[in-house]
Amino acid sequence: MKTYRFYSLLIMMMFALNFASIALADSYSNAVEVFKKSPAVQPFFENAYGYAIFPTIGKAGFVVGGAYGEGKVYQASKMTGTSSIVKLSIGWQLGGQAFSEIIFFKDQRAYDEFTSGEFAFDAQASAVVVTAGVQAQAGSKGASASATAGPATGAQAQTSYNKGMAVFVHAKGGLMYEAAIGGQKFNFKPAE
Repeated sequence: MKTYRFYSLLIMMMFALNFASIALADSYSNAVEVFKKSPAVQPFFENAYGYAIFPTIGKAGFVVGGAYGEGKVYQASKMTGTSSIVKLSIGWQLGGQAFSEIIFFKDQRAYDEFTSGEFAFDAQASAVVVTAGVQAQAGSKGASASATAGPATGAQAQTSYNKGMAVFVHAKGGLMYEAAIGGQKFNFKPAE
């Protein structure tokens, strides 16, 4: 049984990495522009201390799930480093999807916490789906669903900072059913 779980996790991670490779064709500036088109996100660009942008995160799951993506971290408009996200989850889940994610830092304390090296969101962290044609909340606490046809569709969900950070997700494609629990871990590498 342990061997089955190991190989299942390995296959899911490979599937997630395959989705993440799409990021090579997707520029960071295009991902930022998609988020800037959302009325719910615009105020965060004007008032945040900084942000981390992940143009494409690939996610896949079959009982055991995983996600991976790479991004850049900004303080004001200056890139200060790179980051990677790894998410592992367990529970009822099936499918795969690709999405963009942006994390805003309200102040220097939140920015410093994220860039301290290895930061993790606990199982209660959530992200607002900004372009969902169907209202949904996605996050590491499980129970998520999303559908999108672009930034101009659907009602935009409202959010505010939670512990100094606000997270938004833009679904790019795929279909994922899940009722799982897991967490997100971020690594940060300062720019040279």
